[in-house]
Amino acid sequence: MIIPFLLLASLAGDMEILSRPAKGHVGVAAQVIGTKQIFGFHESEHFPMQSVYKFPIAMAVLNAVDHGQLALGQTVRVTKGALVPEALHSPIRDEHHGGEFDTTVQDLLRYAVSESDGTASDALLRVLGGPAKVQQYLTTLGVTEVRIVNTEMEMSTDDALQYQNWATPRGMVQLLRLFQQGRSLSRTSQELLMGWMTDTTTGPQRIKGLLPNGTSVAHKTGTSQTRNGVTAATNDVGLVSLPLGRGLLVAIFVSDSPADTAVREGVIAKIASALYRQQAQRR
Repeated sequence: MIIPFLLLASLAGDMEILSRPAKGHVGVAAQVIGTKQIFGFHESEHFPMQSVYKFPIAMAVLNAVDHGQLALGQTVRVTKGALVPEALHSPIRDEHHGGEFDTTVQDLLRYAVSESDGTASDALLRVLGGPAKVQQYLTTLGVTEVRIVNTEMEMSTDDALQYQNWATPRGMVQLLRLFQQGRSLSRTSQELLMGWMTDTTTGPQRIKGLLPNGTSVAHKTGTSQTRNGVTAATNDVGLVSLPLGRGLLVAIFVSDSPADTAVREGVIAKIASALYRQQAQRR
């Protein structure tokens, strides 16, 4: 049980080197599935999640579905006033040409997770009853290092608000572990969310960027806008398949970085690759 952790821990010095090009704040947590210890690099520090927070939001909505409080097929009206601004990513808004429309909880979940859609995420929060409902769900799971306070719409009005929606890398790996173990959702809901995370279209050059072709990665990205040459958040968290049927939980956050997109994403890719390679060499 301890050997995988010791192997991961030997990468601590590498994390410092790999994170330098970002010239910002980098945090990492990783855990080999089936082991108890979590490897960390700045793992207990707070990082703005941006769209990574759509993962716990989706979990909370699916938990409500599991308990009969919501239904995947129920209709949700999205009004023009509920559409996030043009500066924010929202394929569902664009597909409906900026007008109001009806959709379902299931479609909102797919858009929010697989396409990181801000309008869809906010609609899910409204249906659920607000960010406090997500926080309540996380509390019932014993997850104390993931904090959800504001909507995408609210964050669009003030850049400082994104720092209120924070997670520690350690807390995010804890949540990923509960999800992977099936202790937080029904099997049906777990499989749906796993599928959406595997099918996600965002961040192909982050965790997945340097992994061997065909490696299965179920993940959720998060990205802020760049203001005055600094990007507050470039993140990726998820479950990575390893050889011999094993797996790795990983959370990588890059915040307050003046580096360009390629460098920030390259830092995430190189860290994920280092974690993967070391574990893939185990037999």
